[in-house]
Amino acid sequence: MSDQFSSLGLAEPILRAVAEKGYTTMSPIQAQAIPVVLAGRDVMGAAQTGTGKTAAFILPLLQRMLKHESASTSPARHPVRALVILPTRELADQVAQQSKLYGKYTQLRTAVVFGGMDMKPQTLELKKGVEVLVATPGRLLDHIEAKNVALNQVEYVVLDEADRMLDIGFLPDLQRILSFLPKSRTTLLFSATFSPEIKRLAESYLQNPVLIETARPNETASTVEQHFYSVGDDDKRRALKQIVKARGITQAFVFVNSKLGCARLARSLEREGLRTTALHGDKSQDERLKALESFKKGEVDLLVATDVAARGLDIKDVPAVFNFDIPFNAEDYVHRIGRTGRAGASGLAVSFVSASDQRLMGDIEKLLKKKLEVEGLEFDDERPRERINTGRRAWGDDDSDVPRSPRPSRDSYRDQFREDGSRETSRFSRHANAPRDPFFDKPYEAPSLPEGAAPTWEAGVKPATSRVSSNIKPKRKVAALFKTAEPAA
Repeated sequence: MSDQFSSLGLAEPILRAVAEKGYTTMSPIQAQAIPVVLAGRDVMGAAQTGTGKTAAFILPLLQRMLKHESASTSPARHPVRALVILPTRELADQVAQQSKLYGKYTQLRTAVVFGGMDMKPQTLELKKGVEVLVATPGRLLDHIEAKNVALNQVEYVVLDEADRMLDIGFLPDLQRILSFLPKSRTTLLFSATFSPEIKRLAESYLQNPVLIETARPNETASTVEQHFYSVGDDDKRRALKQIVKARGITQAFVFVNSKLGCARLARSLEREGLRTTALHGDKSQDERLKALESFKKGEVDLLVATDVAARGLDIKDVPAVFNFDIPFNAEDYVHRIGRTGRAGASGLAVSFVSASDQRLMGDIEKLLKKKLEVEGLEFDDERPRERINTGRRAWGDDDSDVPRSPRPSRDSYRDQFREDGSRETSRFSRHANAPRDPFFDKPYEAPSLPEGAAPTWEAGVKPATSRVSSNIKPKRKVAALFKTAEPAA
């Protein structure tokens, strides 16, 4: 069977759009999935991230919907016929853009709805009518409840990155959405990894699906060079800068586990002269889209991100990915390093392993079914690093060129004393040549007092004349404003 797009029998408008993208040869997932979808079968597809899963379902869906295309401006002639559900806003926006590019020479319309944005512009676009609706679960339910969209004519449903949607907790939302759809439909499920939960989901909503696996499940791309370095938490930023400089890396993803850590690391790298931007869930959707756009244009070198950017983002020619923190979920490791080495290109994945990451590394080894070698990392600018527990930064955390004297050893201090315990002058004594006053070498002697004389500290004490201590002041007498009545006899 040919692996050329021209052999699929796609319509000329779709082939023209594909040719403009520069695609001629199909990837393995595309070559296996597109003919099955064109035949109207349900699909459960697994492929390594970055192998073109989006085109594997968008192209055949557009081909099958060409029979419904209409030049009419009436919304009734453009009902939703294909629904694509994705876990993150960035991925939804990316898939919608690709759908618009592939269908640019047809009359089929594509719209995208996701949270973090005003609903009014989305509502206006939905009211005009769209054939392909790309959405995240939460915002789609908002539009359904507001009666902005009808899904009673949906013929095709795509669940992309379904494992991530289950991890986030979207299963109840997915079940509600699927309850609004016609029973007779074609359902496609695509993901980079398969889990028992995903297989149960497929059994519930897919009818006799064709299983397509172009690689062993949870396998990383062979084009990605992977390294694991044993680095302490305080040395990770230093190691990151050294590897970026030594390898001449121009752009890279830097993944961390928390939103707060993401923001802090981005600010720190920015102060050290690296063009950096942050991408995490606490940023507004406009800020997140701007960060991605600036990274795509090459305006920033490092994109520090949480796992919100680990799934499905297709940014070409990213040479490296850094796992500043080992991910809590082992499957996220596969998705993170899938941001590099895409479409057959080579890539570099560097992970920093600290002493507390032993269990997480074991989970990754179990997932990948192979032993991972953790290497040591030698720093180019070795210098003493002492952690002082005062809340300040550790020595060596900055790039200061201020020379520091070496710390004397314990034996050097011990050599300063003679066997009889007396101190001897040494090069470690700051005032070794200063003259000593013999007064300070004498033992303490109490001063002599005349016979019967009281010590100095008792001279000012008054003798007690009553039970009350002489050190307690008596109460002041204050004139009464009202005279109390004497009790009657």
